[in-house]
Amino acid sequence: VQEEKIFAGKVLRLHVCTMEGAEWLEEVPEDTTVEKLKERCLKHCVPGSLEDPKTMTHHKLIHATSEKVLTDTKTVLEENIQDRDVLLLIKKRAPPPLPKMADVSAEEKRKQEQKAPDKDAILKATANLPSRNVDRTVAHHNMRDFQTELRKILVSLIEVAQKLLALNPDAVELFKKANAMLDEDDEDRVDEIALRQLTEMGFPESRAVKALRLNHMSVTQAMEWLIEHADDPAVDAPLPGQTPSEATAEAGASSAEPTAGPSSESGGEEAKDELTEIFKKIRRKREFRPDPRAVIALMEMGFDEKEVVDALRVNNNQQNAACEWLLGDRKPSPEDLDKGIDTNSPLFQAILENPVVQLGLTNPKTLLAFEDMLENPLNSTQWMNDPETGPVMLQISRIFQTLNRT
Repeated sequence: VQEEKIFAGKVLRLHVCTMEGAEWLEEVPEDTTVEKLKERCLKHCVPGSLEDPKTMTHHKLIHATSEKVLTDTKTVLEENIQDRDVLLLIKKRAPPPLPKMADVSAEEKRKQEQKAPDKDAILKATANLPSRNVDRTVAHHNMRDFQTELRKILVSLIEVAQKLLALNPDAVELFKKANAMLDEDDEDRVDEIALRQLTEMGFPESRAVKALRLNHMSVTQAMEWLIEHADDPAVDAPLPGQTPSEATAEAGASSAEPTAGPSSESGGEEAKDELTEIFKKIRRKREFRPDPRAVIALMEMGFDEKEVVDALRVNNNQQNAACEWLLGDRKPSPEDLDKGIDTNSPLFQAILENPVVQLGLTNPKTLLAFEDMLENPLNSTQWMNDPETGPVMLQISRIFQTLNRT
């Protein structure tokens, strides 16, 4: 009897399977190492494979129940393998091959090509290109010239519309209906509730009106302004650009309008005079009113009140643009705003020959729209969306853009 068999440990019968479907029974003592067990398995299922030393390292044994990979240096007992347990012999997955140097270089090159160029690369690539500096002042003047030209078109179209409407015997009645829009001027109105709140606090009505206009009808801001300027000797002075007699003159003009008593003049002349008064009223209602806060701010910079009002009128009450106008060449001048376009120019002739424009000029609402846009360019969107005046404005814009390109 051999000594090994006398002192040998317990023999375990293990079922071994492969991924290919082979299955057999291995009988091994419990002190056998996993590496020896794996070697016996490989001899059984892959004869002659042990000649390659890598075969052992490329395979592994897995305990089927616990799905644990067995360690080669441990024994079957140490791995807690029991009799009749099932083991799986499988080949290890080959590690991914390392990238070749050529592939690495190609990938790095691709990343570099996709990378955004830095400042030095841009300067190097554009070193031989001719320099073209965009003059922002010229671009600003071009935009200003466009606005000035459009304004001239409106001035001339207003004159044509007035002449056409004067020939319409129903023009007076039409204007009386359309004139309702002129009475909805928010700038002339003061919030009665806000005014009552301030007067009930003890502030004089005239001073409260001034505070509300300066603070866009905000009661809280108006009250703060009144308290802050309570001891100011000029607190009751009229707002810049306005005179105390403005409301009186306006009321007198409006009351003088319907007081044309019976006379020996014909009905046509009376209608013509009444229409003339309506045109005057439109002009008077659409007179430019500078933003009081902008006037005060610009006057505090040292500019005269008249030139400040002119600057705001030219730049549509935009304080920053008005400041640039005052510090710059002051073009266009306020007088340029009242000049119309050359009536013999191809642009004006093309506008007048358009059927949509011709029809629109006979509508009193179109004249009111022109007057409003003349003094309030920001209201252009409102008139562009109006079903009556929108088509007219669209045709004028198209003709202007078409001829401006040629």
